[in-house]
Formats: sequence, structure tokens, C-alpha cells
Amino acid sequence: MMTTRSNHTENTVSPDLLFSFSNISDDLKAIAAKVIGGKRISVEEGIVLFEKGDLGYLGMLADFVAARLHGGKVYFNRNFHIEPTNVCVFTCNFCSYSRQYKHRDDGWELSLEQMLDIVKKYDGQPVTEVHIVGGVHPKMNLEFFCELLSRIHAHRPGLHLKGFTAVELDYMFRKAGLTTEQGLRKMQEAGLQSLPGGGAEIFDEAVRNEICPDKVDSAGWLNIHETAHKLGMHTNATMLYGHVENYAHRIDHMNRLRELQDRTGGFNCFIPLKFRNGDNDMSHVNEVSIIEDLKLYAISRIFMDNFRNLKAYWPMLGRQTAQLTLAFGVNDLDGTIDDTTKIYSMAGAEEQNPSMSTSDLCNLIHAAGRTPVERDTLYNELHVFSGAE
Repeated sequence: MMTTRSNHTENTVSPDLLFSFSNISDDLKAIAAKVIGGKRISVEEGIVLFEKGDLGYLGMLADFVAARLHGGKVYFNRNFHIEPTNVCVFTCNFCSYSRQYKHRDDGWELSLEQMLDIVKKYDGQPVTEVHIVGGVHPKMNLEFFCELLSRIHAHRPGLHLKGFTAVELDYMFRKAGLTTEQGLRKMQEAGLQSLPGGGAEIFDEAVRNEICPDKVDSAGWLNIHETAHKLGMHTNATMLYGHVENYAHRIDHMNRLRELQDRTGGFNCFIPLKFRNGDNDMSHVNEVSIIEDLKLYAISRIFMDNFRNLKAYWPMLGRQTAQLTLAFGVNDLDGTIDDTTKIYSMAGAEEQNPSMSTSDLCNLIHAAGRTPVERDTLYNELHVFSGAE
């Protein structure tokens, strides 16, 4: 396990930080001065960070921002996933998870009872969230999922129900003949409390048309999340990186999210997701390096100034790389998960059986010189772990 600097409670080192950047270009110095001064950087400056920022500079600046926001705290929650199906009507080129409805040899479709059995498996355990996402199945409609939400809520009222990407919701609402607001209100009434961030991919329309042409477009994704925020629901935001997009596409994506967050304040966190090329129609595209991963996280922390939380999804990155991201602006590692997700393992992710105990997560965070904090879905602190578990 790595060890990093552990004093993240004081931010009185601005002059020293600037001095340490003395060998960099003037435009990077100017960006550092703005960030240290608490000022927003522009789209053009975000692209400069990708083009000119070396890893050490980006890591130091991102770490400074994270320390200002969180001290040395790193968050996680106790959660599990339900994936109702991997059968999907859409054919995203980067996806290794979905199976078309007419070719279901290795597909699965869980019944309501099977999904309730997954929930019941955690009876008596201190989990706080169930995360429900999967493929877009033509027979699993809005009524089906509202019944699922109602039955889970009735069984365990204190469990936070986070579920359904904008891709799933868009299909359900269109099929039901409802507006976005009508559909979300119906799901709220059934027990849905927040939305995950999946399906955002890259907002640039040309790139989106190349990698996922047949599902909800960028405007539709943003509208669903904005509507959820207006209804009092918090959501997450993601970005799929490391495939055919360029630096300008990444910053454009982050800027659209930043602008929506300015309007609503409804996003809990930003989650960059690394493209994995195992067993999909983009297997010819090489995966980016760990250095590129770390740069992306650092720039996300620097640019996304109105997002308090930056999450590294450890089942996708692997626990060692996820630990490294804690020195590059990340303050959240998701949750215990308990081997309840297949979305990234099927694409060749580092974690083929993604499960970590609370003790595992705490020890990983402590070894990085940080303080583990258990949170709920809305980032209320439940427990601070001050020593090794």
C-alpha cells in the first residue's frame, strides 16, 4: 500500500505551492493562482491542463483543492447492487455487459421475488443503500419497477433506494407515455430517492453518435437529472473516458455538468469511469494508462469546482489504482458493494469479484494517509474511523 502526505487540514501553503511551480509555463502558473485563490477556471484553461499539466503539478493542485474541501476525509458507504437484467434493447459499442433481447444465451432476467430475496439477504446488516441499475429490458416497464421499489421500501423503509440511469428512465417514460416529470414523480411515490449517474458517457453529439447512437441523447440525460433535482432528488454524474474522445470533449462534458450544478445544486458527486475494452465492439481501442487515469481525476477535481465530491469507483479501477487516486483529488471510493455488480467485471476490470469489507476499505484509506468516513447516500457522516480497523 502507498503512503502519501497526511496533513490535509491546513491550507496556508499557497505561496509555497506557487513557488513549487516555478519551473512551469506562465499559463499553468496563472491557473494555479486562480485555483488557490478559489476562482473558477475556464473551459480553455481546462484544456490547457490536459495538454500541458504534468502529473506532479496536477496532483499537487488537485490535492490542495480536496484538502480545502474535506481535510483528509475519504468517504464510503455500505451498499449493495441489484442488476435486474443484462438484456438490453440498445447496442452501445463500448458495452460488454448487455445482451440483445433475441440473443439471450448468457443473459439474465430477475423476477420481483428474486430481487426481493437479494434485499432480504442483508436483513440485520448495517447497509444503508441499494443501487439498482441494469439493461433496458422491453418487458421490465415502469409499473414493474414501481412495484419493485414499493416492495423494497415496505420491507426495509430505512434503506435508501438509488436507481435507474437516465437511459433506463427515458425508455420507461416514453413507453408509458409520460413526461419526465410525471414519470419521476410516479417513481418517487413508489420509493425512489435518488438517481445514479450512468448513461452520460460523453455529451459531445458526434462522439455519442459513434459509441452509443440509439439511446437517450445528451440533452435528454441532462433534462432527466435537472428534473430530478427540481423534484428534490439528488443524483450523481459520470463520464466515460479513454476511448475515442479528445481533451476538448472531456472538458465540454464536465462544463455541461458544472453549468447544470450552478443552476440546481442537485449533484452529489462526479464519477469518471474508465473505458474497458474487454469483449465489446470497441476492443480494438487501447485502454489509457494509469497516468492518464490520475491526470483525469486531478483535472476533474480542479475543474469541477461546484461538485464537493469526486468518486473513484474502485471495482472499475482496482483497489490499488483507486488508492492512488486519493493523492489526485479523490475523496470518495463508493462502497462495500459485496460482489453484487458485474458491469465492469464483464469488461475486464481489475476486480473480477468486487467486494470489500468495511475493514478493508478503512485500512486502504488509512494506508494512504487519509481518514475513512462512513457516509450515507447524501454524504451525511455516519462514522469517522480514527484508527486501523
